[in-house]
Order: sequence, then C-alpha cells, then structure tokens
Amino acid sequence: MLSLTVATRRSALALAQCRAWIRELIAVHPTLSVKEHHVTTSGDKISDRPLADIGGKGLFVKEIEEAILAGEADIAVHSLKDVPPELMPGLELSCFPKRADPSDVVVTRSGQKFEDLPTGSRVGTSSLRRMVQLKNLRPDLQYVAIRGNVDTRLRKCDEGVVDAVVLARAGLMRLGLLERVTQTLSFNQCLPAVGQGALAIEQRSSDSETRALLEPLQDRTTALLVQAERGVMAAVEGNCQTPVAAFAELEDGQLLLRALLAEPDGSRLRRTRRSAPWPQKLEQAFEFGKSVGQSLKVR
Repeated sequence: MLSLTVATRRSALALAQCRAWIRELIAVHPTLSVKEHHVTTSGDKISDRPLADIGGKGLFVKEIEEAILAGEADIAVHSLKDVPPELMPGLELSCFPKRADPSDVVVTRSGQKFEDLPTGSRVGTSSLRRMVQLKNLRPDLQYVAIRGNVDTRLRKCDEGVVDAVVLARAGLMRLGLLERVTQTLSFNQCLPAVGQGALAIEQRSSDSETRALLEPLQDRTTALLVQAERGVMAAVEGNCQTPVAAFAELEDGQLLLRALLAEPDGSRLRRTRRSAPWPQKLEQAFEFGKSVGQSLKVR
C-alpha cells in the first residue's frame, strides 16, 4: 500500500484545509495511506509582535520545509500566501488545487459596513497590505496590529479590543465561519495578497512518484494565475515588511493581472493593471508577473 506523510501547521485553519485536501487526494487514490506530521513554525512561536516587526521570509514554512528535506514528511499543504518566492533548494511546489475566493472580508462588532464605521473606530489586522489600502480609503480610522489565529482575532472583535477585523474569506469558509462576515471587500477596496485563497503542495524535487500522485489534483488555471502573482512578489522582493498585493484572473481569454506596491511606511502607493495573452507554461506566467512587478518598482 502506498503511503504519504503530510506536514502541516497545527492551527485550526491549517488542519482544516489540510484534511479537506487529503480527502480529495484519497478520493482519487482510495488505497493511499496518509499520515499527518504537525509542525510548529517560527510564525506560530512568535505571536506577540506584528509580522512586519519579525521580518524575514517564510515565517510559516521554514520548519515545514526542513521536515520534508529531513524525510519526516513527503509533502506539505501550505496556504500559498505564506510561501516566499524562493523555496529551499531541493523542494518544489508541484500541485495547486482549485483556488477558493481570494477576497478580504470585514467582520464588525456592530454589524456596520467598513465605510459606515464611526470615525476613530479600531480596525484590527496583522497585514501591512491591508492596512495601507484601507487607510487610503478611511484615514479617519485607527488601524491596530493584531496577531493570532482566526478564532483569536474574532474573539478580540467580540470582546471590544477592536471594533472590526479584516480576514481572508477563504479561511473563514474553510472553518465554516462565513456567517461571521459583515462585508466582502471588492478588489478595488482591498487587493488580495499574492496567492490568497489558494493552497500549494510542496514536495522534494527528486520525488517523481509523489509528483505523479498529486498531478490529478492540479488545477491548471489556478496554477497559471498564482504563478503570475508570485512573479510580482519575486520582482519586488516581497516579504512581511512589503505592502504588496496582486491578483490575476482569466478574462476574455487573456491573463489580467492587477498589482499594488507601497513603501513599508505606506507612502508612494502605486497600482497597475495589465493583460497578456493566456500563457501556455507556468514559467511564462511567472515572467509576466515579474515584468509587472518591475514596472511598480521603477515608478
């Protein structure tokens, strides 16, 4: 019997999305035996400071990648937005399942929409990307850096620590918490993080047997779109200290890519929107994204 060991973070969201994907994998390979390998990452260990203050790339993947290279796991299920452009040598992202809704959402204690919150309301988010965009829309609100898992951030809103929190819609969907959503933000209001809503399966590059097992779960359209977004992040050398956003979609047979970049302090916010012929290869999508990212850097 074939077996796979799957590395994942221990958070409720990480486990929920990992187990949902494993069910899809077993549906394709009914005789496959799957075990979970739980990993605590640097991003999980340091929860009392904003991500931007910790710095560095791959805060939520480093220890997981080390487990794969050490043979403690065969693959890992990541939230793609946590994965830096460059992986550890010897590893690859070999499977991108169909993407969930990449939108950001607002949950408010009062039930008011973001645009109706009273001046001075406290909005909680750990993301510079979200903070920069929302401050541009509502500079009269207070933006508070809060960390923790989804339940923790929702509880801080419920208890009045903040009046609203901004979260990824896909995460709430995977946790069965969509009823908590007050408002789904448009892409004009808040452009998503690179890869938001998508999962990525990482494995050793030398493991062709595992790659063949994963291939039926690859969603080709998702793979091309997120590669374009990751090209933007690679070009601007994006990390937790960089307010960068990108979202790609298939529109009228073309690849449409919207992107945004600002300085770490939120200044010089610039946006772009470009389209290209639909790519045939992942490398083509990535290179298009890099060109878009470079255009934002030089402005």
